[in-house]
Amino acid sequence: MELSSAILTTGSSVGFFRLVNAGVTKLPMPESACRNAWKWRNISTSCVHSLITAIWAVLCFFLHPQMAEDLIETHSVFSHALVSFSIGYFIYDFFDMVLNQKLSQSWELLFHHIVVITCFGLSVLSCCYVGFAVVALLVEINSVFLHLRQILRMANIATGTLYRVNSMINLGTYVVFRINTLAWMTRWLVLNRDKVPLLAYTLGSVGMAIMTAMNIVLFYRLLRSDFLKSSTRETKKEKEM
Repeated sequence: MELSSAILTTGSSVGFFRLVNAGVTKLPMPESACRNAWKWRNISTSCVHSLITAIWAVLCFFLHPQMAEDLIETHSVFSHALVSFSIGYFIYDFFDMVLNQKLSQSWELLFHHIVVITCFGLSVLSCCYVGFAVVALLVEINSVFLHLRQILRMANIATGTLYRVNSMINLGTYVVFRINTLAWMTRWLVLNRDKVPLLAYTLGSVGMAIMTAMNIVLFYRLLRSDFLKSSTRETKKEKEM
């Protein structure tokens, strides 16, 4: 995939997600979400990105399985386009948060986006580590349920079977596609240290260390919010009875 095509794909992606965001505005919004309409649009747009990217990333390995054997050099135009497409989304989301949210509330995600845009950008420009980037995008499988959880909470559906089932799937996919994937990527980077230039190795190591720490913190928050607190409440009710 030529550089001009990658830039066009990235730019088109930015425009696409602006249109998605505008489209969400036209859809009915729960009354409970009206007090923070921007967040509702932002999460809904993020959910669309996660759904597209999750399917696309799986298809990349299904259609081009040899990429799994060589994450450095081997890749297809299809997978290169996926990484370019995702860069466009993260650029869009970065500016959406900068323009609509306080820095104190979004600095963690802004920093995350800077790291991702930098790493993915180097991959697209050099046409190396595209397979590694596609592996990283498998975390979007979990993001579908993570964003759905936020949507349900904003719609005041934080109880009931639907929310409970989504919470269980969310935690399950979190362990498989976030924590385990990052652990596998870290192991791969260490085992292939001699094949990776010092700059790429340093950038990758620092980036994954930060992502791992952020993911562990978020996992604890999700576990405490959706399961530990509810278990505590149930225990208190039993004691009162």
